[in-house]
Amino acid sequence: MPRTTSSTTRRSFLKTTAAASLTMASVAARADGKSKTPVVDTHMHVWAADLKMFPFARKMKAPKIPATVELLNAEMDQFGIDYCVLVQVIYHGWDNSYVAECIKRFPDRFRGHGLIDPEDPNVADKLDYWMREHQFAGMRFSPVYYRGKDDWLNARSRDPLWEKAAELGAIFNMFIASQQLPKLDEMIARHPTVPVVIDHLANTDFTVADPSVEFGKLLALAKYPQVYCKVSELNIRSPSKKFPYKDTWPWVERMYDAFGPDRLMWGTGFPGATRAQDRRPPLTDELALIREEIPFFSDEDRQKIMGINAAKLWKFGNA
Repeated sequence: MPRTTSSTTRRSFLKTTAAASLTMASVAARADGKSKTPVVDTHMHVWAADLKMFPFARKMKAPKIPATVELLNAEMDQFGIDYCVLVQVIYHGWDNSYVAECIKRFPDRFRGHGLIDPEDPNVADKLDYWMREHQFAGMRFSPVYYRGKDDWLNARSRDPLWEKAAELGAIFNMFIASQQLPKLDEMIARHPTVPVVIDHLANTDFTVADPSVEFGKLLALAKYPQVYCKVSELNIRSPSKKFPYKDTWPWVERMYDAFGPDRLMWGTGFPGATRAQDRRPPLTDELALIREEIPFFSDEDRQKIMGINAAKLWKFGNA
């Protein structure tokens, strides 16, 4: 039987204690009727267990661990997370029906971002459909999967998509590589009323000798007041992969200096046991990263990043 070290035991104890404290604080805040600062996870993937009703896209295999909205709701209740932005997962392809069902069942708790094919000539109509008929807040686009074939990012033929977004009040979420940001920059400049949220520090590679040039392309977007950034997937961006990912902090600080605390938002990715399956930190660590670990955030900054900013953008609660 493997021996448990004192440091491992202590870390497990601290995680358990932190989880209990978070839960008790959340319950207390609701029990006494006092208002609390909202906590919003801006990046959450869920997928259906009933694949007959909500089938996966072709060639997509079912993950070993489920990630249903019921499991997510239980985790949110346990850890005091008020709201989530549900981002369509690739498993369901362009069929956003499961996310649509989730936001229909829990309209006050969730906002939805679907996937639509950016190469589809009728992509603006697809945006209109999902937003008008199913109350989506916007769409997520994934240029990172189109490297070398991403001309649609700044193509004039895609202006109608952005014009439709402006008409509908859509928010665009971008899973994008740093090398692709100049093309996105052009489109943002042409459509200044469409909010854009950049995922995961634009997937900048911090293992290269000097990441400054590539990361500078993200910082250049700070000139647009409608552009926001997620403080997310530091575990993946970190060269060391060691919590609390201190080797990413200088880059997070540059992003903080450029965009300010009002345009940064917290997000994790997957609920429950799927975090470990996808080699992501537990939720206790994800919460502690913003609330306790990153040293240059003030207490007010932490509240904004953990929820206030997202509540305003996606209109959660009374924001």
